[in-house]
Amino acid sequence: MSRARILVIAGLVALLLAAGAVWWFVFRDTSPPAPTLEGAVAERTSTTEGSATTPQTDGGIEGEWVLADDGTSYVGYRVREELASIGAKTAVGRTPLVEAALVVEGGAVTTVQVDADLTGLQSDDDRRDGAIRRQALETATFPDAAFTLTAPITLPAGAADGEPIEVSGTGDLTLHGVTRTVEVPLQAQLVDGRIVVVGSVEIAFADYDIDKPTSFAVLSVEDVGVMELLLVFEPSA
Repeated sequence: MSRARILVIAGLVALLLAAGAVWWFVFRDTSPPAPTLEGAVAERTSTTEGSATTPQTDGGIEGEWVLADDGTSYVGYRVREELASIGAKTAVGRTPLVEAALVVEGGAVTTVQVDADLTGLQSDDDRRDGAIRRQALETATFPDAAFTLTAPITLPAGAADGEPIEVSGTGDLTLHGVTRTVEVPLQAQLVDGRIVVVGSVEIAFADYDIDKPTSFAVLSVEDVGVMELLLVFEPSA
């Protein structure tokens, strides 16, 4: 093989490697996937193998439940944005600063209260996190978000036996100082004496008086985002 051909091939290989590196470090979407019940349960099962599990209460799933202090619960957002020189990416931010409680009585969830401190939201970019304090969610001014159940959720058969279930929770969501009624699709499962809940709901920014962020680096942001959550409850002491 001639020297010229070798140089051409070497140049092409270097170009491909450089393109791959740019894609990997710049254009590749590194946002975490949306929470799923299957994934949350699998993670919980793997972390509790070989360790003591929370004992069942006498009433099974009935009773008062509070958020488990194991660092797995969070509330967050997911939104598509167009960035200069990068293109479309999915921005995901989550806060573990959550307090929550629920009551199961007579085969139904009668009470749910979730409070999230949005100043704890973190994404993969500190610049985005800083901007959210002043723009969009304006967490420096509106640090709290809350959901309060306003109608009981009848539990399907099998919920107390550890079968995965799908329900919807209707309640008041307070965000950015505005309260609206929402219906949140939820999945839940009783696992090792704890209730694992995941859910998500679309949020139209205009409904909550949220102005889309502006920046030289942000070309556009979709008008609708997703609020997502993963909550793990344990029996109240």
